[in-house]
Amino acid sequence: MDSRHLRYFVEVARVKSFTKASHSLKLSQPALSKMIRNLEEELDVTLIDRSKKQITLTDSGELVYTQAQRVLSMMDDLTSSLYDMVHLKKGTIELGLPPLIGTLFFPELIAGFRQRFPGISIKITEYGAKKIEKILEEGHVDVAVAVAPIDETVFKAYPFNEETMDVVLPTDHKLAKKDSVELAELAHEKFILFQEDFAMHDIIQTYCQSVGFTPEIELESSQWDFIVEMVKAHIGIAIMPKSICEKINSTEVKNIPVVNPCVPWTLSMIVKRDRYLPYAAREFIQFIHESKP
Repeated sequence: MDSRHLRYFVEVARVKSFTKASHSLKLSQPALSKMIRNLEEELDVTLIDRSKKQITLTDSGELVYTQAQRVLSMMDDLTSSLYDMVHLKKGTIELGLPPLIGTLFFPELIAGFRQRFPGISIKITEYGAKKIEKILEEGHVDVAVAVAPIDETVFKAYPFNEETMDVVLPTDHKLAKKDSVELAELAHEKFILFQEDFAMHDIIQTYCQSVGFTPEIELESSQWDFIVEMVKAHIGIAIMPKSICEKINSTEVKNIPVVNPCVPWTLSMIVKRDRYLPYAAREFIQFIHESKP
């Protein structure tokens, strides 16, 4: 069986269209159709129901699609392993990185890594932390950065930064003179949160609920500096990691530690369990671990 036939079938099954698959594979549609027919003849089954407007898989097609993905993944792992043996310390790292975390920590880390390993390039894919985990699980990146808690049945985590969060208040707020603020004291405040695709969105809500209240969300944003401006305008309060609070340069707001409980923000490099990790990605994880603050 030609592995190309499996790859072509998997792509057709994934996009549910011969036209779309032929474009992504850079292959003519008649040639692609012939390849799939050849595979069906070789297996002596019908894989695709072509009677409908949008193609669907037969029962046999569903089985072959599932098994073909596993076979192709194993073949890709074998190719990667051999490449690493022949080209030590050369290659590309596919890194999934939430933009906020990238801005805070990774310019210097990537610069240091490139200085040590000039033969390794890094390709960055940026999404919110939740989507980053999804694209890692689907195999679109080799390694990613995520915020705890991590599903350790799916991923293996390598923590590299652990800190807590502060509440950010206007300086004339009734709590602004305190050295620390208990989380329950914020029960009647209006909150400005990061958007739902940020892990902090769920973390803050979960911790608030653990002390007996659901935060009233006034606004959501993807930009920490915009959130700070909204706090300055007395629209609400915010809870942010200390790393972000250290970047705030304003006399109109104040950040105060949140206690009882503290709200943690733990960052980890994560990889998918039971998947081959390229040499370059292993070196990158090791470098990040060595560079922990």
